[in-house]
Parts: sequence; C-alpha cells; structure tokens
Amino acid sequence: MMRRAFTILLLCLGLVAPATAGRLKVIASFSVIADMAREVGGNDIDLTVLVGPDSDAHVFQANAEHARAVSTARVFLANGRGLDAWAQRLLKATGSRASLVTLSDHITTRPGDPHAWNDARNAVIYVEAIRKAFAAASPADADAFNRRATDYTQRLRELDASIRQGFARVPPGSRKVITTHDAFGFFAEAYGLQFLAPMGLSTENQPSAKAVATLITQIRREKIRALFLENISDSRLMTQIARETRVRIGGKLYSDALSPPEGPAGTYIDLMRHNARLLTEAMAGGS
Repeated sequence: MMRRAFTILLLCLGLVAPATAGRLKVIASFSVIADMAREVGGNDIDLTVLVGPDSDAHVFQANAEHARAVSTARVFLANGRGLDAWAQRLLKATGSRASLVTLSDHITTRPGDPHAWNDARNAVIYVEAIRKAFAAASPADADAFNRRATDYTQRLRELDASIRQGFARVPPGSRKVITTHDAFGFFAEAYGLQFLAPMGLSTENQPSAKAVATLITQIRREKIRALFLENISDSRLMTQIARETRVRIGGKLYSDALSPPEGPAGTYIDLMRHNARLLTEAMAGGS
C-alpha cells in the first residue's frame, strides 16, 4: 500500500512516466526512424521520438523528459554511424534496460556516412531490423508486426522503382546538385546523381571560406543549376552562394528530418518523393 501511494506521488510530480498497458514502449532517436517504427508497430507500440520534425539529430541534447521516457523503454531504435552517438550514453545515464537496435549495422556501403535511409533499398533493411526487434520484445504481437512490415516493405520497393524511373528521364550531364551538408551520398549512389556541399557529413562542421569559394567557382564553371536549402540547416550560406552564382534556389530538401505531419515530408515515403520531385524538376530545367 505504501509503495502504491509513493508511486502515485511520483507520477503526480512527473518524476516517473506512467506505463501503457499492453503496448511495447519504444524510443526512436529521430523522426525518420520514428515513422518507420509507426508503420511496423501500429497501435501495438507506445512510441516516443527524441528528435522531432525539422530538428537536427547531429546536435541533440537530452532533457529530463527524454530521460524519463528512455528509462522505461524496452526498445531503443537508433541510426548509428555517429548520427546519434548520444543514444548509448543516454541509455547508460538513465539506467534503462532497453535493447539498443542500431539500424545501420547491416549497411556495408559508404563507411562513416550515417545517412543510409536516403537510399530506399536501405530503408527496407531498417524495417527488417525493426520488425525483428519488435517481435523479439513482444512475441504476442509478432504476427501483426510481420504483416505490417511486409506491406510497408512492398511500398518501399515501389517507391525505389518510381524514383529510378523519374531520374532516368534526366540527362546524365544535368545530374549535379548543391545542398548545404553532405547528407545525400547514399541518394546520389542509388539514383545516379552528384551532390556537392559546402559542409561535411555533419551540420556541426562549418565550411571554410576557401571551400565555399571553390564551390562557387565549380558551380559557375560547370553551370550547375540545381541548388537547394535543407530543412535542418541555416539558409544564410546557401543564400550567399545563390546570390554570388546567380543560381535560383530550387526549394527545400528534407535530409535528416521529416517535416511536421501537415508538411510535404510528413512521412519517410513522402520525404523521398518530395526530394526526388524537386531534384528532377530542377535538373531537367538546367538541361
């Protein structure tokens, strides 16, 4: 009786999180992974996303609310490859017994690049890892997880085929794009594009004046016409490059985060379709 009263007091003070009966408690490090988790988990999971829409997982810092959620979770879905290196530290700090599932573990290409989801074929690998983790943590719901994962995987394969068909109509010489940071290497390799970026793989890295000047020279020399902002990055650098090269900014790409639900990239599939559409339109216009 005393323990029950003490627990109720802690709940009222917000010091512990209430349990959700019958549902698997899952943490997703950022919004892209969270959307995949929703597709597989459906109503059988209680999902918390740490880095939400239009937010940057590279620079995330946990607060007390995040820590409470992690402390009671059973599965923690992280990307890996340095994007969310804070996940392991957060688990240790909170004493959580959640299983840490690093979704990029089975990606073998582009070592050191964390943005593997930008190839839809890798999203299929992510989904399989999520399915296995959920089924192991909640065997009673395994059939439902398997069914949803199978359906979602089919939609991802159709997405990949559709993107390939779209870029096949763009002449190879026009397939060059400028973005803020180097988030689209997997996309480039998968769909036959070349991306150039003043920043490196992380938005924490600021480009030198020399690097920006070199990029401006290349844009002018090669007559690159596809230049884009990113939803998680400051627009000032790209605005400067656009002004100095007289290249029109073609819109906003979604690299490391979804848009809010009402936006153009509210799901992973919407994100990939939105990016592919803007890119093909810009590159076709420059051909």
